[in-house]
Amino acid sequence: MIREGGCLCGAVRFKAEGEPLNVRVCHCRNCQKAMGSPFFARALFPQTALTVEGETGRYPSSENIDRVFCKRCGTRLFSWRRNGTAAGVALATFDDRNAFSPTEHIWVSEKLSWLKLDDGLPQFPTTVPA
Repeated sequence: MIREGGCLCGAVRFKAEGEPLNVRVCHCRNCQKAMGSPFFARALFPQTALTVEGETGRYPSSENIDRVFCKRCGTRLFSWRRNGTAAGVALATFDDRNAFSPTEHIWVSEKLSWLKLDDGLPQFPTTVPA
């Protein structure tokens, strides 16, 4: 299956082939700042499953992750692992924004205090245990 999406202005379009490795909501401080939001809801795909068209920019948000955005409108699209393995695609950027549902919350130790999580999904203080 191929799912498509893009930025607000339409200058960047992407295709994600196959099923994601996982679908999570990250509450870490880096994701909060990078997304300008209380959390980053994303589907993780192998980078080889993604095709991106249009001009994007990127910046390092940590030692291992680049954040990728549309250069024209600034829509934050991906968290891109520098080692080439995977990329987190922002759920709201898919054309079908309900295509994927998260299965857990990670980094809830850094969750905003006013945010109440009552969806019944597993919650992990940091990342999912190996």
